[in-house]
Amino acid sequence: APFPDGSEMISLGMGCFWCSESLFWEMDGIISTHVGYQQGHTLNPTYKEVCSGATNHNEVTRVVYDPKKCPLKNILKVFFESHDPTQVMGQGNDTGTQYRSGIYYYDEKQKDIIDSCLKSYQTALTEKRKGKIATEVEPAKAFYYAEIYHQQYDAKPGSRQYCGLRPLGISMPKDNKEEVEKTDE
Repeated sequence: APFPDGSEMISLGMGCFWCSESLFWEMDGIISTHVGYQQGHTLNPTYKEVCSGATNHNEVTRVVYDPKKCPLKNILKVFFESHDPTQVMGQGNDTGTQYRSGIYYYDEKQKDIIDSCLKSYQTALTEKRKGKIATEVEPAKAFYYAEIYHQQYDAKPGSRQYCGLRPLGISMPKDNKEEVEKTDE
């Protein structure tokens, strides 16, 4: 296996993957991040094909993590707080199926945690009248790595400074933080 025993993966669609991958780099317990295409029907899609909207693939960041050092709730907190999960088929000015909000899980235990976090965050959004979460939650389908020039884009010298994320400014409610560890130190 390419990753250590006991590691888990989660794939997250939250708009342009250039914008989302670096959000997870500094978190304790993150083993690897990589960007790619997922949930569509085209085998080995190219960026151009995905951008056409005809593949139904989503641009995702796949996060490999050690759940003992970084519980999934920590990752989902960053996910929900760092983009607008209420926007349908896009993020900010980036619109289309490839920019939709999505969480793609690899086992049922993850799905239970996702459902709990989504319910909790929806409660917070409802209290602030911020709308209904449009994030799709599905079992992960085949993951196709994006082209090399997309991987760790923000770390490349001369990378275009771009961020299409549009967070709503709403924090994850405290009742969902019992397992959330500090990740910003």
